[in-house]
Amino acid sequence: MTNKSSLLVATLTLALLSACTTTPNQAPVVERMPGAPQSKPVTPSEEAQKERDERGLYTVRKGDTLIRIALEHGQSYRDIATWNNLANPDDIKVDQVLRVQPPDSAAVQTSAVAMPPDTKAPPAAPVPRKTGPKGDKRPYTDATLAELQKADGVAPERAERTEVALVKPASLPQPAAPAVPALGADDEKLSWMWPADGKVVASFDEGKNKGVDIAGRAGQQVVAAGAGKVMYAGSGIRGYGNLVIVKHSNSLLSAYAHNRSIVVKEGQSVNKGQVIAEMGDSDADAVKLHFEIRQQGKPVDPSKFLPNR
Repeated sequence: MTNKSSLLVATLTLALLSACTTTPNQAPVVERMPGAPQSKPVTPSEEAQKERDERGLYTVRKGDTLIRIALEHGQSYRDIATWNNLANPDDIKVDQVLRVQPPDSAAVQTSAVAMPPDTKAPPAAPVPRKTGPKGDKRPYTDATLAELQKADGVAPERAERTEVALVKPASLPQPAAPAVPALGADDEKLSWMWPADGKVVASFDEGKNKGVDIAGRAGQQVVAAGAGKVMYAGSGIRGYGNLVIVKHSNSLLSAYAHNRSIVVKEGQSVNKGQVIAEMGDSDADAVKLHFEIRQQGKPVDPSKFLPNR
């Protein structure tokens, strides 16, 4: 009985010693490049739309109308229809690519031109694809990387440039969107006035209100804020009701929305102060005039153009 007990104790002791000396499983160590923040990848569709915008093209989205597209780009919808050979301006389809700048404008000629290779230029030295020290798993530092690349036949100067190429671009800030160009000489000569009498009940707020809202009474006169040509007169843009758009120069236009009735026609020239519509509440919750000024299609604060009152 004593021998069996001694054997059992010896067996348990060996088992415990074996468990203590067993190496536990370890999670794999992942070496990361220092200073390379993770950035949100740009989808192919976003890249494609950005390239189209730079070339003066636009991809039709759900809910778009040709008139809205024209307003957003500061163009006449009839011109866009002509540039795209559209027999029916109302017949556009989602994902259809439209030209929204004149065919001869600089905006449509900004695509990169592939240059033929220079046969006389010496071939460029191959850029090493090393991303970090290898083999002995030494700590990743600039000095370590430069030392290993020097050992592989790469000059220290090249090693430094390689490290910059690997790390720096990921941390560079994205360029800011181009601002609206300054007003031209013709734009500066334009004379403006308020398009209607009444209290301003909503001011310009980029992203929320693209213009100003002026309260009034039904049938009150709405006048052209400046001399120009009627580019649009109708109700083809949802949210604007009966709308008049007047083009004042190559870059500036004004919009007058929610009218009860329109008293001008497309293509008609109007003078500053000429009656163009009657105030109403079409596609609005109250009688008011929604007034916008756009520079190259981008909404700008009307108060920067209108006189104080």
